[in-house]
Amino acid sequence: MISTVTTSTVSTITTVALASSVALIGIFVFFALLLQKEVTTTATGDRVKRLGKALNVGLIPLSIAFIIVVITKVIEILH
Repeated sequence: MISTVTTSTVSTITTVALASSVALIGIFVFFALLLQKEVTTTATGDRVKRLGKALNVGLIPLSIAFIIVVITKVIEILH
């Protein structure tokens, strides 16, 4: 009985830590892409403009993931 409880506790802690790490990495990538998007919008040139448009491909899903992470953290705090 004790080994089963210990195993499930360790598994739960590992899963929560992994989810937090993935969320943190996603947030860092999101902010890096936002920074790159700002740099490309101020520059001139056709290649840079195309790069700015291509960054939207990564920014849109990451912004949705960021919103979901923020909502879940707020719910955790309020609950």
